[in-house]
Amino acid sequence: MTNYTDPSKDLLKHIGGKENIAAVTHCVTRMRFVLNDPSKADIEQIESIKLVKGTFTQSGQFQVIIGNEVSSFYNDFVKIAGVDETSKDEAKVAAKQNMNWLQRMISHLADIFTPLIPALVVGGLILGFRNVIGDIKLLEDGTKTIIEVSQFWSGVHSFLWLIGEAVFHFLPVGITWSIAKKMGASQILGIVLGITLVSPQLLNAYSVAGTTDIPVWDFGFAKIEMIGYQAQVIPAIFAGMLLAFLETRLRKIVPNSISMIVVPFFALIPTVLIAHTILGPIGWSIGSGISNMVYSGLTSAFGWLFAAIFGFAYAPLVITGLHHMTNAIDLQLMSELGGTNLWPMIALSNIAQGSAVLAMIYINRKNEEEKQVSIPAAISCYLGVTEPAMFGINLKYGFPFLAAMIGSLCAALVSVGNHVMANSIGVGGLPGFLSIQPQHMTMFAIAMAVAIVVPFILTIVFSKTRMNKFSFKR
Repeated sequence: MTNYTDPSKDLLKHIGGKENIAAVTHCVTRMRFVLNDPSKADIEQIESIKLVKGTFTQSGQFQVIIGNEVSSFYNDFVKIAGVDETSKDEAKVAAKQNMNWLQRMISHLADIFTPLIPALVVGGLILGFRNVIGDIKLLEDGTKTIIEVSQFWSGVHSFLWLIGEAVFHFLPVGITWSIAKKMGASQILGIVLGITLVSPQLLNAYSVAGTTDIPVWDFGFAKIEMIGYQAQVIPAIFAGMLLAFLETRLRKIVPNSISMIVVPFFALIPTVLIAHTILGPIGWSIGSGISNMVYSGLTSAFGWLFAAIFGFAYAPLVITGLHHMTNAIDLQLMSELGGTNLWPMIALSNIAQGSAVLAMIYINRKNEEEKQVSIPAAISCYLGVTEPAMFGINLKYGFPFLAAMIGSLCAALVSVGNHVMANSIGVGGLPGFLSIQPQHMTMFAIAMAVAIVVPFILTIVFSKTRMNKFSFKR
C-alpha cells in the first residue's frame, strides 16, 4: 500500500466510480477526467480529500488539482480504478462530448497555440533582454547603451536576434505545423506550407507598407503579388486549416496505391496558391482589423473602461478557458503594431493573483498545513503559472480571488493609462518586465507595484469583514 492508495480510493468513490470515467489523464499538477455524468462527482467530498488542492471544470474536463505529486498519484489511481491510461489527445477528443460549440472553438484555438507557447515565451525573454542591452542607455551617465560600449555584448545582441527572428518572423511555420498535427494531416506538409508563407523570395510583410514596387509572379493572364506573411497569425491559420481539410479528404477517396504521390501534390499546391491569392489577403485584413480595434479601444478616450473590464475579468476568463483567445490577438498586435498593449495586463493579472495568495500566507501564517500549499502556489504564480494559486487558494476562499481581480483592475488602469507596450508575449509574472518596451519599463514597474500591494491589502481587509463569507464556489 502506498501513500496514494486511500486518496485514490476516495477519489474514485466520490467521482462516481469507474463506470463514470470516460477518460482520465494528467498534466503537470492536475488529474484530468472526462466524466460520463459530471453531476455524479461530489465536489465537496473530493475537495475534502487531504491530497486534493481544488477542482474545476474546463474544456469539458473535470480537473482535480493534486500538485507536483500528480504523476505518482495518477499511476496508483489508474491501477486501483481499473481504468486504462489515456493520452491527452484521446482525453481531449472524449471531452468534446461535454462541450458546446463555443467551448469547442476555443478548445481548437488553444490546441493550436499551446504547443507554441514555450517558443513564444523564450522569444519574448530574448527580445526583452535585447531591449535592456541594446536600447536602454545605462552607461556613461546615461548616454550610451551596453552594446555601444562592449563588443562582446554587441555580439550577443546580434546573435540573439537569430532566435528572436526564428520565433516571431517565422511564426506561421509553427502555426501551420501545429494545425496539421492537430487535424491529422502530414506535419511535414504543414511545415512546408508555413515556409511558403515566409520565404525569403517574398517581399517581407514589414516592408509592404513602405513600397509601391511589389514583385509578382506573372502567369501571362494573371499576376500574383509576392508578399510574405511574416509574423501573421490569421493567414497562417486559414492556410493550415485548408491544407488539413484537403489532405484528410483526399486520403478518403484516393486509393492507397497512389496516395503517397497524389495526396500531398493535390493538397499542398492548391493550398499554397489559394493562400497567396485569397486566404492571405483576407486573413491579413481581418487580423489588421482586430488589432486596430483592440489598440484603438485601449488608446481611445474610453481606454480606461476597456482596461478596467479586461483587468477585472481576465482571471475569470482563465477559469472558462476563454483566455486562450488572447494569444492570437497579442501576436496579431505584435505583427501589426510592433508590440502589444494587451499582454502587460495579463502579466499584471497573474501577479495580482499571486499577491492575494501572499496575503493568505500572512493571514494563515500559523497554519503549517496551509503553507505547504500556499507558498509553492505563490511562487509559481509570480513566475507566471496561476492555476495552483487560483484553484488551490483564491477560489477556495473566494475573497482573495475578488481582491486579486480588483488589484488587477487598478494595475491595468495604470498600464493602459500610461500606454505601456510589450514587445512580445513573455513570462506572465514578475519576470514579465523583460518583455516591456524600454521606454515603458518605469510605468510598468509602478503597475506591478499596484498589482502587488492592492490585492495584498484588500485580501487582509476582506478577511476581517463579511467579505470573508464571499465565495465563487457552490
